[in-house]
Amino acid sequence: MKTVTQNIRLDAYANRILEVTKAVYGLPNKSEAANRIIREFGPKIIEPEINPEVARHVLKDTAEWERKYNFKRKMTLKELEEL
Repeated sequence: MKTVTQNIRLDAYANRILEVTKAVYGLPNKSEAANRIIREFGPKIIEPEINPEVARHVLKDTAEWERKYNFKRKMTLKELEEL
């Protein structure tokens, strides 16, 4: 994984969080503590990419379900997207 050097300003609270994280996990420095926090909470902020194969499978299953149960949309997809 590519590393990036970054200078950041932290308030006292953020600095304390890094210090505590560093101590709790026995990390060598605050950079590793920041990486640990980001790896833990990053997925909650950034949605993971959808696997194209999974998306195709879901769309196929949905279409089959609609045919099987004779599902008729009351609203077009375009109308739904405009909401």
